Amino acid sequence: MPISQALVTRYFQLIVGRQFTEAERELERVKQKMQKTEWNRGYFRALYGMYLSRKNANDNYAFFSKLDLSDKVALHVYRREFLDHMQNGLHGDFDRGYFSAWADCMRILARMDIPSPQNGKATDAGKIETLKSDKSQATIANFLNKNKGETSSA
Repeated sequence: MPISQALVTRYFQLIVGRQFTEAERELERVKQKMQKTEWNRGYFRALYGMYLSRKNANDNYAFFSKLDLSDKVALHVYRREFLDHMQNGLHGDFDRGYFSAWADCMRILARMDIPSPQNGKATDAGKIETLKSDKSQATIANFLNKNKGETSSA
């Protein structure tokens, strides 16, 4: 039985949306419906690796954490590269299944409407944290603004 693309698509949507509990359930459904082949083992390992990589957002070396999910052109380039590896006869079944999962991931991500991460960061950059509960408590932003004013007037 081939791997259900509907389950895999749902899985990718969940990990991109950082809904890890539901993504783990979906991954288990995929695993249960898979036949025990080397290709499927590689495919599943890639899916599980994507889950771990996405869950641990602090890993600066992971491909998924460096990936700009809103860059459709780059996603298509990566998909083509993964497809080339998948079709390479020098790779074993496990590796071809692994690259096939990544190619599927890039295909699905390219079809999703994911906002650019720069948009979210720009709005957060201008915010200054203030303590509402204790007006006498100084924040580092207030300290820096106060010192900036003193140096410009001197």
